[in-house]
Amino acid sequence: MKPQPFAVENIAVIQSPYKQKFAIPRQPGLVKQAVARLHFVAPYNKVDMVRGLEQFSHLWLLFMFHQNLAKGWTPTIRPPRLGGNKKIGVLASRATFRPNGIGMSAVELLDIEYEKNGPVLVLGGVDLLDKTPIIDIKPYIPYSDIVESATGGYAEQSPDNQMPVIFSPEALNACSEVANEYPNLQDFISEILSQDPRPAYKKNTEDNKVYNVELYDFDISWQVIEGVNQVLTIKPL
Repeated sequence: MKPQPFAVENIAVIQSPYKQKFAIPRQPGLVKQAVARLHFVAPYNKVDMVRGLEQFSHLWLLFMFHQNLAKGWTPTIRPPRLGGNKKIGVLASRATFRPNGIGMSAVELLDIEYEKNGPVLVLGGVDLLDKTPIIDIKPYIPYSDIVESATGGYAEQSPDNQMPVIFSPEALNACSEVANEYPNLQDFISEILSQDPRPAYKKNTEDNKVYNVELYDFDISWQVIEGVNQVLTIKPL
């Protein structure tokens, strides 16, 4: 049977601290300090759309891997959990290069704010790139969504690479200077870097390279020295 085309449009857009794909946690909930705001777009920015949503602590977000759609899909991928060396089928992964480019995340609903242009969902534990288009939202239902007997294959256990993170005096001072607007910036950066966002093949290796990532409105540079992730500078973009 020939595949049938379907029209899907986004109902909302995420405003996220992650300005680039590099350093985004590989699963939702791994970085608790990652707070995002979901803005509905017309004609879906109706208050009635979210009526009753406040009863739920968590939500499922269905979204598009919008930066990967033009690159197409691939039948096999190399998951970071397996060191980036072993191939598995794309449907046995949560990789971005999928036939339809659809992703899903379970996130915490922290608050619902009501603005002039419609309701805004404040979400915790997000793993979505800034400006990600949201195509659907569903409540997380514990009695059906938690499967006690489920097995997780090669991702059975949570990641164990909690790398120590330290801040240079310059980086600590930068966090202090923006504490009013970004009170949890240091904790947020620590959660991100403790998971060692470098390429999988560099895990548990020494590395003299200085890395940079854009988070919120800052460019953060860091370096791995003797197994410790050292934050060097935090500069405004």
